Amino acid sequence: MTSDASPVTSTTPHPAETAQDRSPAAEGAVSAGRLVGVDLARGLAVFGMYAVHVGPDATVGGPVGFLMELASGRSSTLFAVLAGFTLVLITGRPVPRTGRAGRQAVGRIVLRALVLMALGYALTALDTDVNVILAYYGLLFLIVLPLYRLDAARLAAIAGAGALILPQVLYSIHRAVDDGSWGDAVIAHDPLARLTGSDGFLELLFMGDYPVLTWLPFMVAGMALARLDLGRALTRARLAWSGAGLTVVGYGGSWLALHLVPHALSTIAATGEGSASAAWWSDTAGEPLDSHPWQWLLVAAPHSQTTFSILGNTGVALAVVAATMTLAARLPRAARLATPVASVGMISLTAYTLQIVALWLLGPAVDSFSPLALLLAFVGAAMAVAVLITRLFRRGPLEYLLHVATRPARLVP
Repeated sequence: MTSDASPVTSTTPHPAETAQDRSPAAEGAVSAGRLVGVDLARGLAVFGMYAVHVGPDATVGGPVGFLMELASGRSSTLFAVLAGFTLVLITGRPVPRTGRAGRQAVGRIVLRALVLMALGYALTALDTDVNVILAYYGLLFLIVLPLYRLDAARLAAIAGAGALILPQVLYSIHRAVDDGSWGDAVIAHDPLARLTGSDGFLELLFMGDYPVLTWLPFMVAGMALARLDLGRALTRARLAWSGAGLTVVGYGGSWLALHLVPHALSTIAATGEGSASAAWWSDTAGEPLDSHPWQWLLVAAPHSQTTFSILGNTGVALAVVAATMTLAARLPRAARLATPVASVGMISLTAYTLQIVALWLLGPAVDSFSPLALLLAFVGAAMAVAVLITRLFRRGPLEYLLHVATRPARLVP
């Protein structure tokens, strides 16, 4: 069994955000078709996460291996983009809430973030092979929250600037931590580290599987996406072309850089653990072993935290959202056939948590199952449970608990 080592573990992305956990004002601003498109995209991200956690290894090759590799890292990115979308839904779209309503919406986000962080550390304590992303997502919500009143253009500019600058900053921080002992001093004085038995904020911000510093552009891009009028066919078409363009620039740019920069491929091959020739798009390239030369900034493997990877992964996420929203708007009958997938998206926090609990309960026995059979079982069970829950209740169990936990925000004056 593998884990999504980018990060988000997964994906996860944001599994905590559902189409049903929205205020009436937000629901009124978004058409039913577009909500189905968002939930459908989130459901696909859940299945991508399952593929990374329990599916066959990408190294098996063939169509199955290719699909598994497509899911790696990109499903968690899609979750992060949709998390930004949901933040805007909660705080007001198309126009941000102001006054008391705005303060209450901010309070909801803060409480939601704290709950996600607590749940993330609780799931991590189960000690499965999944790199749980929820704590990272929770901190991301807090960090991007001050941006919620910005328009799409400004948000897109911030996301773009972050993609260009932050990976280089993260690389410098990694080098500084590796070359000194100040990281241990920071952890020693970090209350979160003492409370959780982890490396605390240093891990969440810089050193973990989903460093907030380089995952921030994904969520901000999702916020920009939510500001668009996605009910217009022209907007969806432009979104699809933008996603395709970012995908080409990210992965294609990495391929060119690796082949044009002298000794780049040979350096990566000498310091890595996988196939350097696949580093422009695949996690099979592995990670640096003992040294981390600057040439690794040229790769675009989904979990590499580089500018190229952020651009490529964001492009894939935008293209998926454009496709699911177009499907919901233009082909409603096909969208209805995809209801089980959208239902999983509606209870994505529950679906995400249950798969980790299931892996914990199975323990070592999980290795006795065929990975492909186990993946299909997880997907089938998730759809069956999601359809049942969404037909009987307004929210999934954990979505309801998250809703209850944010109720105190109503007391904000």
